[in-house]
Amino acid sequence: MFLTAAAFLLHGYHPFVEDSAFYIPAAEQALDASLFPHDAEFFQSHGALTGFPQLMAASTRLLHLPLEKVLLLWHLATLYLFLLGCWQVSCACFDRPEARYASIALVAALLTLQAGSTTLLIMDQYVNPRSLSTCAGVFAVALALKRRYLPGILLLCAAAFIHPLMSFYSAIFLVLLWWHQRKPGAVALAALLPFVTLLAPPTRAYHQAAMLHWWLFIRFWDWKRWLGLLGPVVLLAGFSRVARRRRMPNVALLCRSLLALILISFLGALVLNTFTRFETLSRVQPMRTLHLAYVFTLLLIGGMLGQFVLRRAPARWLLLFAPLCAGVAGVQMWAYPASPHIEWPGTESRNQWVRAFQWVRENTPRDAYFALDPAYLELPGEDRQAFRPIAERSVLADTIKDSGAVFMFPALAEKWWEQMNASKGWKHFQGADFRRLKERYEVNWVVVQPPAATGLDCPYRNGSVLVCRLK
Repeated sequence: MFLTAAAFLLHGYHPFVEDSAFYIPAAEQALDASLFPHDAEFFQSHGALTGFPQLMAASTRLLHLPLEKVLLLWHLATLYLFLLGCWQVSCACFDRPEARYASIALVAALLTLQAGSTTLLIMDQYVNPRSLSTCAGVFAVALALKRRYLPGILLLCAAAFIHPLMSFYSAIFLVLLWWHQRKPGAVALAALLPFVTLLAPPTRAYHQAAMLHWWLFIRFWDWKRWLGLLGPVVLLAGFSRVARRRRMPNVALLCRSLLALILISFLGALVLNTFTRFETLSRVQPMRTLHLAYVFTLLLIGGMLGQFVLRRAPARWLLLFAPLCAGVAGVQMWAYPASPHIEWPGTESRNQWVRAFQWVRENTPRDAYFALDPAYLELPGEDRQAFRPIAERSVLADTIKDSGAVFMFPALAEKWWEQMNASKGWKHFQGADFRRLKERYEVNWVVVQPPAATGLDCPYRNGSVLVCRLK
């Protein structure tokens, strides 16, 4: 419990950023079907494949609490379960208490570390389906290290209802653990499993959306992303040698299986990047297995440090974790400079974009249809706070998150591309441009930055944002 509270305070809490743009609106619509009458497919494409929205909605009804408070409770619960699962893995790998404590402490300190070439954090600062599937994956590995595969498989089957893709990768890793216990090094069969999907040539609209997520294509990687791939490989290979010499069988097993998983994923990504026709297959995102690899690599780094370096010397522990935690806290505050470090439910935000979105929720009709700068999530001071989950209103597609929906669900590509073209040149829009949006899509509200175009009726304004009605 102490580590959970410490991790929460260290990394902060931002319930409506990033991928909450997909999952929280789906939960809000599950609670109130009248919300989001326009363009709901941009978030329901994700929401329809997971039981997460229904789980949040059911929890809200059961606890008789606002959704915002339920999200906070689930976030704290997933933090606790994730760290508990890591503790179980650590206990299966290390005998010394200081190694176990160091492993779990390092993971807790680096929860918001980006997993190599992916954009995934070890654990996000908000609850989402990946949070729950990660917990299940860690517990499943802990069970596998104890040779209890059936409970682990059942756990991953349950987690698949929350996040099918990440649970599938965890299942692949369980297969590798099982295989290595019997036939070390024989992993060729598993290499085919992550890529069983329908093949369709990419359309121009889909290609445009895919290129906005260039980091998923290894041909575009810079040296830092290659280092993010090779770093764990070098560490795991070294740990494997140490584990064999020191007779740490589960550490050696974990290292061999993780190395095989990374190799399989890299080969899959290499194939998908070589042939343009396979571009639509890239949505399988084989390099997402780095997320799992990073979780256990961090755990092993902490365990090895505790076992061979930190031991029972308090000064060494302080020398490692004090600057590390200070640096992590500084990075998190820098990442969301216009928002509170912890966004408590029911409190007024100092982020002026969030305040505008909250005004929209309280003062506009539920069937209002909004338009914003398609790149609003990247504007200074916006802090990637998603409009839909905060405002609970429909909005035209954006460049950042909705392109992610297109990347995963190519059927959305043409509609997304059409709306992108309609919003092109947003920063220079005048009254005639807004009227054109209204005529074409029946948009009746816009969120703009000052100064507003002439002829707009703007009942809400602050230093950064205006909310205006289209006449």
